[in-house]
Amino acid sequence: MQPMLLSCGLRVAAASASAAAPSGLALLASAAARGGLLLGSLVPASAPTLPSTLRTFSTAGHASAASTAAGGPGSGAGTHGELHVTVEPLSGAHEGVSVISLCRPAAKNAIGRQLLRELAEALDTVRQERTTRCVLVRSAVAGVFCSGADLKERAGMTQSEAAEFVSRIRRTFTELQDLPMPTVAVVEGLALGGGAELALACDIRVMGSGAAMAFPEAQLGIIPGAGGTQRLPRIVGASRAKELIFTGRRVGGSEAQALNLADHVVPDDQAYNRALQLAELIVRSAPLSLRQAKAAVNRGLEVDLHTGLAMEEALYAQLLPTRDRLEGLKAFAEKRKPQYTGE
Repeated sequence: MQPMLLSCGLRVAAASASAAAPSGLALLASAAARGGLLLGSLVPASAPTLPSTLRTFSTAGHASAASTAAGGPGSGAGTHGELHVTVEPLSGAHEGVSVISLCRPAAKNAIGRQLLRELAEALDTVRQERTTRCVLVRSAVAGVFCSGADLKERAGMTQSEAAEFVSRIRRTFTELQDLPMPTVAVVEGLALGGGAELALACDIRVMGSGAAMAFPEAQLGIIPGAGGTQRLPRIVGASRAKELIFTGRRVGGSEAQALNLADHVVPDDQAYNRALQLAELIVRSAPLSLRQAKAAVNRGLEVDLHTGLAMEEALYAQLLPTRDRLEGLKAFAEKRKPQYTGE
């Protein structure tokens, strides 16, 4: 049975709920920490407690969770506390997968104060949840992934407020990029401006053939300010990135795949299923291995090859004494599926 996502109309009680790049040996320690392990400390003493903003309930037999945020002044929260972002841990064949869904249909998932705050809380939730091995980021609104920043809300901000808000978006997307477990963006419909930058912050992008990405900020008198000018050239190359930013043109599914903007392109309405298939393969791997591999790749791209190789060696060494490594060897010898525990 295909896991069900939380309804966009779900209501729950509201609750309140980055630093300079390291160098040298500090970079090795940073890489290990971001991989989910600290040098000299392989496994946390105990699993972290979930934040008070998590609410657990049942949806068609599946355990589900929703991150909540207080709807303060200017938050755009509905009169009944409608969520703009939900989190759902899946079960069954997809156990270990958590789905973050954007759900602001009236504004086409535009990034306003409430949505951004709830997204940050959702990321904090899955970061602390040790059983999550893969995160999907998708839209629960038909026809759109995310239309970018909420420009209507932005129009009411002072210059300093706008600068701080963009800085918060940038920090939140960096937090998404730095989640220790693999992330997959499920892009159906339009991903514009900040919406496209949100997808770029994920490790893998699955796109519907009729979906489109664009970076139209220059046509609005600004630039991609949530990491787009940095992540886009690292993915498609400098000249292609400049063209897309200078022109703001929309890139459809097939071209996005050719440019490496999309890793998988499937027929419309099949992107989520394809992402689930990928996630099912990912969660078969040892969770500590997933975290260390992601840290090695992400941090290694920021340094020269020799430093990257040293980082890889340090991260690999931390896996040698783990129970999961021994379980992997034992399962291979016994020709059975390994039972990983993240230890």
